[in-house]
Amino acid sequence: MALPESVKDILAGTCGGITQVLVGQPFDIVKVRIQTAPRGMYSGILGCVSDIFQKGGLSAFYRGTELPLIGVGACVSIQFGVVQYVKRIFQDQNRGAFGGKSQHLSHAQLYLSGAAGGIANSVLASPIEQVRIRLQTQQTPIYSGPLNCIQQISAKGGVSGVFRGLVPTLLREGHGMGIYFLTYDYLVQQVMKSQHLEHRSQLSPTVPLLAGASAGVVLWMAVYPIDVVKSYIQTDAINPKERRFRGMMDVIRFVHKSSGTAGFFRGIIPTLIRAPFANGATFLAFEMALHQLSQF
Repeated sequence: MALPESVKDILAGTCGGITQVLVGQPFDIVKVRIQTAPRGMYSGILGCVSDIFQKGGLSAFYRGTELPLIGVGACVSIQFGVVQYVKRIFQDQNRGAFGGKSQHLSHAQLYLSGAAGGIANSVLASPIEQVRIRLQTQQTPIYSGPLNCIQQISAKGGVSGVFRGLVPTLLREGHGMGIYFLTYDYLVQQVMKSQHLEHRSQLSPTVPLLAGASAGVVLWMAVYPIDVVKSYIQTDAINPKERRFRGMMDVIRFVHKSSGTAGFFRGIIPTLIRAPFANGATFLAFEMALHQLSQF
């Protein structure tokens, strides 16, 4: 009995998500530390890297990885599963409109497929990222691990505290994933056209690697300020009475007043360095896993 296409998409997405965490986690820790640190705390990327290493060694760059390995794997599996499902809906619509002939998806269809995947995964991604960010940025041991962090958040902030940062996550994931998958699929389609290929399985592994790397860079250039706002909200005090920010507008005003426009791009360099490695690896793992699963 053959596996349903949706199951294959989810399993392949899980492989991509796990690969993304393993490759990108050290870069992500540096990004979040620079984003949320008091101005002047770090002299730059190397200063931040040196500080993390001196205080915790190499293992410090993978602090808080346990939850992302499970959670990001789940998030990316949902993301890819929804994207592929929506793409198939559009493909069926196109076949009906073009007399049964297969057509490439339009740019709008690719964007909407990616946006649907991003929105679907946000509800899970928001609490997972909050836990990861709190574990990454703690200078002294406050949380003993992911579960303890969740317990403290829910005890002091309730259910709404667990989902703090959901709105900027929805904005980032919806628009960001739309751009992300549009860029990736556009580049893959161009290669397939130029090489006269009919199936993605015929592509060289360098194609998803390079297309994914490019998509990752474009993604972060499109949504980075939103990610900065999200990081401030998710590293704010757990207790509602002690919080500095009530919502996104408070953060935007604070960042602009304290750091100007540049404040919305703090930490972008390690992010752009991370993006091609993590996202190239994600799509390569996804395409390879999907190819293997196509045999079942």
